[in-house]
Amino acid sequence: MATVALLTISNVFMTFAWYGHLKYKNAVLWKVVLVSWSIAFLEYCFQVPANRLGHRHFSAAQLKTIQEVITLVVFAGFSVLYLKEDLKWNYLVGFGFILLAVFFVFHKW
Repeated sequence: MATVALLTISNVFMTFAWYGHLKYKNAVLWKVVLVSWSIAFLEYCFQVPANRLGHRHFSAAQLKTIQEVITLVVFAGFSVLYLKEDLKWNYLVGFGFILLAVFFVFHKW
């Protein structure tokens, strides 16, 4: 559970670092890069411990799958609430196909 919590916090920072600047199209690019890298540093402060702790219980592929699902959930909320973009049906279908990866990665074959 700690792994999922740390990955979620990490993804919130990552999403702001990667996409938060899209609201500020007139900002100077070098400043945007510096601010984004500063935020990304905070992301790594949560991501690295999450993977260290998580690798005790999950394989690297399973950790990556968990991280991607969390990223999609965080990003969907971010794009709707912060960027004010619509969450279209085809995005949800695409996200659903990615969620199928969870089944294949975590299923005991």
